[in-house]
Amino acid sequence: MAALEQGSIVAVIGSGAMGAGIAQVAAAAGYPVKLFDTRPGAVEKAIADIGKVYTTLVEKGRMSGAAAIAARARLHSVATLKEVIDAALVVEAIVENLDVKRMLFADLENVVGDDCILATNTSSISVTAIAAPLRRPQRLVGMHFFNPVPLMALVEVISGLATDPAVADTVYATAAAWGKNPVHAKSTPGFIVNRVARPFYAEGLRLLQEQAASAATLDAVMRDCGGFRMGPFELMDLIGHDVNFSVTQSVFNAYFGDPRFTPSVLQQEMVNAGFFGRKSGRGFYQYGEGAAKATASQEAAQVRPEVVSISIDADVLDTVTRPLEQRLAAAGFTVGHRKPLAHAGENEAPAFHCNGAAIFLSDGRSATERASANHHPDTVLFDLALDYGKATRIALARADQCGDAAWNAAVGLFQAAGFAVTRLDDVPGMAVMRTVAMLANEAADAVNQGVCTAPAVDIAMQKGVNYPRGPLAWAGTVGIDHIVTVLANLAAAYGEDRYRVSPLLRRKLANGSGF
Repeated sequence: MAALEQGSIVAVIGSGAMGAGIAQVAAAAGYPVKLFDTRPGAVEKAIADIGKVYTTLVEKGRMSGAAAIAARARLHSVATLKEVIDAALVVEAIVENLDVKRMLFADLENVVGDDCILATNTSSISVTAIAAPLRRPQRLVGMHFFNPVPLMALVEVISGLATDPAVADTVYATAAAWGKNPVHAKSTPGFIVNRVARPFYAEGLRLLQEQAASAATLDAVMRDCGGFRMGPFELMDLIGHDVNFSVTQSVFNAYFGDPRFTPSVLQQEMVNAGFFGRKSGRGFYQYGEGAAKATASQEAAQVRPEVVSISIDADVLDTVTRPLEQRLAAAGFTVGHRKPLAHAGENEAPAFHCNGAAIFLSDGRSATERASANHHPDTVLFDLALDYGKATRIALARADQCGDAAWNAAVGLFQAAGFAVTRLDDVPGMAVMRTVAMLANEAADAVNQGVCTAPAVDIAMQKGVNYPRGPLAWAGTVGIDHIVTVLANLAAAYGEDRYRVSPLLRRKLANGSGF
């Protein structure tokens, strides 16, 4: 399906941050834009501000002067809804209230032509519910942009039960013509991003509540080891805990209390206290003049061990062991190879060994449980990293049975390889591993339930919330078998349905295919 032709009029209802951003992008893409707002002077201010943005883009060499003049000329203020009668597409960007949105679209149906597409920028309300009272609900579609609209590439094109597929396809193509990365999604609670992203916050909050480490330390691990642009606590502080908690509650309630989306008691307390984050001056961090900067903890320097070896079975987790082995070699270690450990019928390869310490990648069990199962008290676990060849930090956890000499040797080994070593308390699944496993699990469930395709969910999470890798692609890199193992072990450790494995992950594991 082709995009709307350039020259087709786009009407944007609401000139706040989202509406102004949508207008800016559409006008720059060559579409005349009519901007409407009920607030006196709001549209004029928005258009003036957009003009300033165009000027800045010209100064930075990202837009030609002629293009900026032409784009600014395409922006038009309208005083009444009747003036959008000739629009080919109307995008609503007003308050998140079902009744208000329904009233607006009912009014628009009495103004625009029958072939005009109606789009809602809702981030959380059912597109099906918004469209239900309309005479022609098939022409209403979700067109969910992300803030700030000019910078964020993702647009979720959301189809309600009544949405005509041709309408969704036209909006998809139009969003692409505006320079965006659109993805198709079905109207379900949270759509793609707000649903799949819940574990990023939820697992961080649970780790903090279980005293795995401080918020600053966990954020550092997620950034420096996991490759995320921001850790969960600094991101929640930026979003606002009132907003983030409300979205989590909304998704939890919409899925009829599914434990996977259970809100955090800790975050509820933050909201109760008025600690909303940056906007209130206090969240997990302090803000404002004179606020002390929170720092991540890391282990003191330890002596470099003399000998290191690796036990590995075929190509098990080769994406993990090979980069680490290469990094150790670059640090001057001669890495020997030995047969895998085998205790109580378990094959525990791959593992690194030095000074009596057996060092394994987290599999969702605690180091203490793993040490007991393997009859190897000096067990140390390391967390998942986005790229072990480039990561600047690594998280380790020691079994309760682990002696100081073995622990210090493990710390010294990773320090010698150039990592800042952060110790996490011995919680199941550590930080990056359990978060990525849960993100992949939720993404797989969204695909399994027909919300979107596998490529769409990876695009959405990378372009909508700047994840360093799509969760399903990440699962493929780590290995679906290992992700399933992590989730199963988390479920056993906590005894909660929250960690149940998606049927699609189990199916992919059984048939040996990837996403």
